[in-house]
Amino acid sequence: MAAWLGGDASRPVVTTAVRFTLEELADVAPGNSVEVRVPPAGAVQAVAGPRHTRGTPPNVVETDVETWLALATGRLTWDDALGSGRVSASGERADLSGLLPLQAARPRP
Repeated sequence: MAAWLGGDASRPVVTTAVRFTLEELADVAPGNSVEVRVPPAGAVQAVAGPRHTRGTPPNVVETDVETWLALATGRLTWDDALGSGRVSASGERADLSGLLPLQAARPRP
C-alpha cells in the first residue's frame, strides 16, 4: 500500500495493493455472503450471512482496480462510485458503504 500511496502505479504494485485491501475487507467483515471482484487483480468473499457454494453468488460487488483502491482509501465514496456506475453491486448485502474506507488502507497524515 505504501508504494501505491506513494505514486507507484506499476502493475505489480497495484495488484498487491488490491489484494491487500481485499484481504483487509475479509478481516474487517468476515463471512461468505458477498463476493467482491476486482478483475484482474483478485476477488474475496466477505460479510456475514448465508453462504453460497455454487454458481454466481446472490450478492456480488464488482469494480475496476482504480475504483476499488479509491474506495478502500477513502478517495471515493461508495455512493459516488455506485451513482457514477463505477461499481456494480447486486444483492441485499452488497452495500459496502459501512465498511469503506478501510482503516489500514488510508494514507497516514
